[in-house]
Amino acid sequence: MKKITPRSEDFAAWYQDVVLQGDMAEPAEVVKGCMVIKPNGYAIWELLQRELDDRFKASGHENAYFPLLIPQSFLKKEAEHVEGFSPELAVVTIAGGKQLEEPYVIRPTSETIIGHFFAKWIHSYRDLPVLINQWANVIRWELRTRMFLRTTEFLWQEGHTAHATHEEALEETLRMLDVYADVAENVMAMPVVKGMKTLAEKFAGAVRSYSIEAMMQNGLALQAGTSHDLGQNFGKAFDVQFQTKEGKLDYVWQTSWGVSTRLIGGLIMTHSDDKGLVLPPKLAPKKVVLVPIFRKEEERALVMEAATKIAKEVGAHVDARESETPGSKFFHWEQRGVPVVLELGPRDVASGNIVIKRRDTGTKEIVPQAEVAGKVKATLEVMQKDLYAKAKQRLKDNTVMANSIEEVESILSNEVTAEKGGGKFVMAHLKDDPKNDARIKEFKASVRNIPAVDEFDGPGKCILTGEQVDRRVCIAKAY
Repeated sequence: MKKITPRSEDFAAWYQDVVLQGDMAEPAEVVKGCMVIKPNGYAIWELLQRELDDRFKASGHENAYFPLLIPQSFLKKEAEHVEGFSPELAVVTIAGGKQLEEPYVIRPTSETIIGHFFAKWIHSYRDLPVLINQWANVIRWELRTRMFLRTTEFLWQEGHTAHATHEEALEETLRMLDVYADVAENVMAMPVVKGMKTLAEKFAGAVRSYSIEAMMQNGLALQAGTSHDLGQNFGKAFDVQFQTKEGKLDYVWQTSWGVSTRLIGGLIMTHSDDKGLVLPPKLAPKKVVLVPIFRKEEERALVMEAATKIAKEVGAHVDARESETPGSKFFHWEQRGVPVVLELGPRDVASGNIVIKRRDTGTKEIVPQAEVAGKVKATLEVMQKDLYAKAKQRLKDNTVMANSIEEVESILSNEVTAEKGGGKFVMAHLKDDPKNDARIKEFKASVRNIPAVDEFDGPGKCILTGEQVDRRVCIAKAY
């Protein structure tokens, strides 16, 4: 175990240290750009899966699985889609020792192959809607990788639905965006800005894309989830037609939406500190750990008996490792982000008390053992709320308004770089035009989205064209 690089010194190094020292993941050196998700990291992903999957099923979606390999010709059927993904594709040309007649693309996303099967399954309005979700892995060839945030292979879920009308499809698109925002804010304790992507930033092949954007501790944005209104683009590309109630033929209206293991990266960068991982209780694999403390062998039985009893009452894990000192145990669980650690020694046993310590604040409190179960439960609930409130205040404090392109550039090109903690969300009036997005990218920033809820001053003149627009957009540097 080594000390973690301070955030103020090097945010990127700090993040890497937290991931490694928290035993979350490590680089898979033998497979370029990939990572090994270790049990502590994968347990968090399982908890996120459960939260999301329960919400998907409650809204009528069913899980399915589609092939990892997609015929290359499928991607070419939707021109914008293949153009958007071409630089990231991994292609299989040889299998079974022979050259393939048609190469396969390793799944970067599944709109195309799912479109193929939708065409087989959907024939009438009675077959609609089709509400499918897939838990899977995908490959996107990345040049610069960072564990959880951007890797060549990553885990995700991708929802794919087909509807009889555009109104139904758009309703689905926004419903799933709300699901993502709910999990981000109420489970991850990570506040987000919900909104519509600009035309330049939308998903390749979509009519419109929507996203949730979170602010990390250094002020950079993280796209934490996306939901896409695909219109009839993929329906037409794969000839997914159905007979309407009026007896006419029409193409289905489709959506797709997804979140990935990058959520874990967002979780880390939203809450963790210079001591290591900090986890909101709802996503902590171990919520409570009890560390028994004794020096003499005759104290051991007394302390362990009380520790076992208390641990059972509160659902705690007892760290009974004899090879480690109490100090090293505290350090171990601190770096792994366990929300609450209980300390129990001979004096505590004699007095009928126990020490409770919060990971996020580091505060300790002595409580009667008879009250510890209720106290732990209350502490976890308060910690969940406090972590969200702290992150929400950070977002508020670092969201600023700008009324000219020079002002936007000055804020985002400040000498105090975002990697040193000086990043901002800049709200400015900007027309949704790819030319305007390109101007923003000149100083390595981007329009993150057009917020769904206008918390600012409503309509105004575009800072580049002078044309009237109905609200401000969110501009930031991002991962």
